[in-house]
Amino acid sequence: MEKVIKKTFKDADIYVSPLLLKEYRDTPLKLAKQGKINHQQLKVLIAGIAAFVANAKIVCPTEKVSVCRDPNDDMLLECCLTAKARVLITSNKDLLETKNLPFDRKIVTPRKFIEKF
Repeated sequence: MEKVIKKTFKDADIYVSPLLLKEYRDTPLKLAKQGKINHQQLKVLIAGIAAFVANAKIVCPTEKVSVCRDPNDDMLLECCLTAKARVLITSNKDLLETKNLPFDRKIVTPRKFIEKF
């Protein structure tokens, strides 16, 4: 299974926006400050994020989207729209349950992505 996961993500294009990069930077520090993760977990999380975005392509969304239950999640859809991404992979329930997208994209869990794509 690990080989399938590595190959799947190796063959996929990963896109991030400046807002997503900021969230990836700020969230681990916020979790540590709130005592939700310890120092070792912080280091592992930061290393994992760094590995994930190391080969990502940066896009700068210009079109605003307002369809998510949680407005903070709209930035992910804006990134997808700008990148012309076919799939958004997430475990975020607000995004997974989003209806009436203003563009044709699939929103799937990581497991579904690995199983079907």
